Amino acid sequence: MKDSIYVSKENYLKAILEAQAEGHQVIPAMLAHWLEVSAPAVTMALKRLRRDGLVEVDAEGIVRLTAAGRETAYRTALRHHLIERMLNEVFGMEWYEIHEEAERLEHAVSPAFEAKLKERLGEGGACPHGNAVLPVSPTQRKKRGEVRLSEAAEGGRYTVASLQERDSNLLRFLHRAGIDPGKHLRVTSQNYDQTVSIELDSGNSILGRPAAEAVWLRPE
Repeated sequence: MKDSIYVSKENYLKAILEAQAEGHQVIPAMLAHWLEVSAPAVTMALKRLRRDGLVEVDAEGIVRLTAAGRETAYRTALRHHLIERMLNEVFGMEWYEIHEEAERLEHAVSPAFEAKLKERLGEGGACPHGNAVLPVSPTQRKKRGEVRLSEAAEGGRYTVASLQERDSNLLRFLHRAGIDPGKHLRVTSQNYDQTVSIELDSGNSILGRPAAEAVWLRPE
């Protein structure tokens, strides 16, 4: 069984990799926010990761993965992705429940079981939230025609392409609001208070900006 320190290393490395994939410059404060840990905890973790040759921190405090750190982070992200797909496609767990479960299970997967998951599911598919193994940057998403719900045109009709999946509470909130991956919606108004009013087959909803920014849409 892996000890808690090693699990913590994997979580930090995966968070750094995902943040970089989304186009962020990673700083300690971001890691503290994403992982819901204290600033001193991040400082100590980065010290260990630098000692182990997994990250580098420049003079401006920007955190970057080394080649070894990136390899470890990608393996963890891939296991997370495969477990989410397994829980949904094989065991039928709901899409808004699986992220938290995969966070727990990703550290316990053996290389042999990982190989079986790859054989059964493949590495190229999307998870039930609509995401690949690594997040796609906003620039890349916009190039392929996607738009955030917070920026979608009034009157536009869209399909939910993917959801940001770091926050399990947000995923459950979006499900209760009727916003599931693959669902169709119409943006009725972008409001002065930065909320967004939408029309769904199940009824109407209003989302605040943080939730609307986590939803990526594809025009119909």
